Amino acid sequence: MDLSQIVKAYDIRGVVGEQLHAGTVREIGAALARLLRGESAATTTVAVGYDMRDSSPELAAAFAEGVTGQGLDVVDIGLASTDMLYFAAGSLGVPGAMFTASHNPAKYNGIKLCRAGATPIGQDTGLTAIREAVERGVPAGPGGGTVSHRAMVADYAAYLRDLVDLSDIRPLRVVVDAGNGMGGFTVPEVLGGLPLEVVPLYFELDGTFPHHEANPLDPANLVDLQKAVVAEGADLGLAFDGDADRCFVVDERGEPVSPSAITGLVAVRELAKSPGATVIHNLITSKAVPEIVREHGGQPVRTRVGHSFIKQTMAETGAVFGGEHSAHYYFKDFWKADSGMLAALHVLAALGEQQEPLSALMGVYERYSASGEVNSTVADQAAKVAEVRRTWGERPGVTFDELDGLTVFQPDGAWFNLRASNTEPLLRLNVEAADEAAVAALRDEVLALVRA
Repeated sequence: MDLSQIVKAYDIRGVVGEQLHAGTVREIGAALARLLRGESAATTTVAVGYDMRDSSPELAAAFAEGVTGQGLDVVDIGLASTDMLYFAAGSLGVPGAMFTASHNPAKYNGIKLCRAGATPIGQDTGLTAIREAVERGVPAGPGGGTVSHRAMVADYAAYLRDLVDLSDIRPLRVVVDAGNGMGGFTVPEVLGGLPLEVVPLYFELDGTFPHHEANPLDPANLVDLQKAVVAEGADLGLAFDGDADRCFVVDERGEPVSPSAITGLVAVRELAKSPGATVIHNLITSKAVPEIVREHGGQPVRTRVGHSFIKQTMAETGAVFGGEHSAHYYFKDFWKADSGMLAALHVLAALGEQQEPLSALMGVYERYSASGEVNSTVADQAAKVAEVRRTWGERPGVTFDELDGLTVFQPDGAWFNLRASNTEPLLRLNVEAADEAAVAALRDEVLALVRA
């Protein structure tokens, strides 16, 4: 059994019925159980949650068979967002498995795995060992494990509302686009009963995504929310991805708010609670983020792109918060795991604690213009990156770093990062400069070289 096509850097993901089958998933469950039991005899239980995709309940049940066949118990938390599974793993102190393909189309499904305390299991921290065990054939276990069912959504909602108190904010009108994903399940529980009038968009759980892909990173999938915010005269809009671990924000004008600006806003709020603390940001977030962190007495730390790097650095530094430009937000008081819902609560609290509209509030954090990620198909990525470095290396005052791909810093304050995709023949370009004209000029200059 070859799993090389479905075992990714951070999770397992593939087309159901072609790459991902119940039998394969059963073996993955058994391999995980053996790995965990080998690491600690104290491990007795694995939490399992799943999203609204048609294939998720069957795959989750097959996985549970694999776990229980090795003698471990399963706590089935049922329908869940990914951050709700992390809550279960953290609050119960057990490893976890979440069945979701996040924002991928309906034909896909996958598994996100974590150890007790929501510590991620990636390729370098267990996924490779699981893949190799399944490919060799997992020995039969002693059996005897049991499956119990436990609803966690009320506990999850209460925990988040304890972290961010919204009880005294001014009344707000908020449009929420759940994209037919798990936000339609968690948002009513978390935001219900607060001084909020929630206008729901696509809250029906439907893994075929009949209205648009549950991927707010693509601007096309924000259009319905932007129109609804303006039409409803709302104070803001929130968009969640399929497994509701990411949250995107739209202001009262229907304009998207940069995830870098949200990172800055939440960082300031977390630093108010923990003066002098460390805040993590990945290298394609705006340079406004480290500026803001320093201005508020914090210590910014820059990392590579990817949740495993953020979480590892948070553990090493004791950081209170971490943000990525992809709208993943990580919290020390949420087991260093990411939660789009918790980030949304911070935005709602910050807006509701004062009288300005969101566009004015966020102006402090939106300091520069950015291109967003621009992808180019390139056969020899390394050669193109080397060519860009040679070209910019001839210019006075230019500096470089290679923390993740190539980042080029210009003396006028503009910068760009060029990174190769891990899975496709793509180069990913991100540009930031003083204004949109400067961004466009630098972006086009880099792309002319990359695509030549």
